[in-house]
Amino acid sequence: MGSAPASDRALVPPGGPSYVADSVRTAAKILVVGHFAVGKTTFVGTLSEIKPLRTEEPLSQAGAHIDDLAGVPDKTTTTVAMDFGRLTLSESLVLYLFGAPGQKRFAQLWTDMLQGALGALVLADTRRLDQSFDVMGLLEEYGMPYAVAVNQFDAAPHFPEEEIREALDLLPETPLVTCDARDAASSTKALIALVEHLQTRPTPAAQEF
Repeated sequence: MGSAPASDRALVPPGGPSYVADSVRTAAKILVVGHFAVGKTTFVGTLSEIKPLRTEEPLSQAGAHIDDLAGVPDKTTTTVAMDFGRLTLSESLVLYLFGAPGQKRFAQLWTDMLQGALGALVLADTRRLDQSFDVMGLLEEYGMPYAVAVNQFDAAPHFPEEEIREALDLLPETPLVTCDARDAASSTKALIALVEHLQTRPTPAAQEF
């Protein structure tokens, strides 16, 4: 899978409203996290029923020695604040997706973004699995439950699930799935894996309007 930009295709009917319906009474917040250039912006954009909010800026010379472009030489932009998308699950429930920047220098943003979140979906790349440890460590530090979705880049090697689990040192109960962040059905399955995991644990209540 290449780092192609996500489609702005809306999941709501063409010309449909971009605002939250009056019938919606509950909102849930999910984080989409992972290291630099793992596909978070693409994932949020693929699932969002509205045109996603993106805060991407061109990669600069100043960050040339900080942002590791190994495996993603064609990447030219990076998220500097967050990605935001929305997915209506029912007449009364809406899901908000927040994509967090993956570089360590943006870690301070996580403090606010973690507030009120039910859980996180960690995107991983088999070419750079070691770069996922900082992200997972931060989630564990805050006690945030998470699932891991291996984003299937075209040039990335494939490994058995057991090997990936061992490489990431995942607990037996932590869900591990694969997805293609460009594909809505595949991304939805990854999100469902997280939601099913959250249903097995005590979590903060979703926000009611």
